[in-house]
Amino acid sequence: MNDFFLRFLEKLAAFDNNVLFGASIIPYSIFLFYLYKIKSVNRFVKTGFSLTVFFVFITIILSILSLIYYDKTLVEVDLLHGSAEFFLTLADFVILFGFIKILNTLEVNNS
Repeated sequence: MNDFFLRFLEKLAAFDNNVLFGASIIPYSIFLFYLYKIKSVNRFVKTGFSLTVFFVFITIILSILSLIYYDKTLVEVDLLHGSAEFFLTLADFVILFGFIKILNTLEVNNS
């Protein structure tokens, strides 16, 4: 079993995930489409999940800039990597704020 797991990890490490990363925009777009149709979800939650797409866009741009100007990957350039991660953190906080607002509007029934 242990040998099988190690071989599985080696195959997984050799897999080029760029295709999977690019294809992931399709189910996420479907998710956003249906999310925007739900009336009970407030605009903060919808905006936060949309900001996640913006985070991906910014990450791609900063990755290209990192390769062009520093000849390093984005992970190796702390300033650019931190700037990209800021947008993910911003999206997470907007989503959290939206869900907190939803929870605050729910009626509490004490019996």
